[in-house]
Amino acid sequence: MEEDSAPEKIGDVAYGIFEIILNKELKKRGRYLFERVNDRENFLKEFEEIFLDFSIEYKMLADALIEDFKTPEEIYNKICGGEGVYPSKTTLMYWIVQDAPDFAASPEEEEKGGKWLVFVDREEADELWQKIRDATVENRLGISAKVSTSKHNPESTDERTVIYINTHDWEDKDDVMRVREVLKELGVLQRIGYKRNIETYHGEYSDHGRRVTYYSV
Repeated sequence: MEEDSAPEKIGDVAYGIFEIILNKELKKRGRYLFERVNDRENFLKEFEEIFLDFSIEYKMLADALIEDFKTPEEIYNKICGGEGVYPSKTTLMYWIVQDAPDFAASPEEEEKGGKWLVFVDREEADELWQKIRDATVENRLGISAKVSTSKHNPESTDERTVIYINTHDWEDKDDVMRVREVLKELGVLQRIGYKRNIETYHGEYSDHGRRVTYYSV
């Protein structure tokens, strides 16, 4: 599973941007999106307020969403059904992303970073993602994590779900291995690989069937 994905239609791009904004705004108001969906909380009023602001600032994107969904409430219902929260329920985005609290990416840190790659069967992906996502927001893992979803990606050659657990600096071996130990505690006991971002930037995904990894534990 490579990081680059096939081109998306504007409605899906609009949805991905909106969900990022929605999650940030909901967190400012007290709780993450996934927490509200997990607890079956009714947050329709807050959702509508955030969507109204989004439609004013990003009218073209909001119009694309309404063209696909007809009403904001339909978008809300889709999210409450697990879109953008559970990999198995997400069909509008290639990835679900969860940043650690207060994480802010910078070009310098991005180049120095890297990630552990965890491949898991699709039927096990929701449970493991929830563990990794929760540990990320608790600052127990790295700077961010993301998981592939059920949206069909014609460029993917692996039927499994992949989860990336990002760390800030591949040269900080103590931190990289600390994250690996936490992953073991979360149930990731199989050998996994760690890939530096510089390999990704250079388009190095595999070499004659061998995955390009810097650490393997």
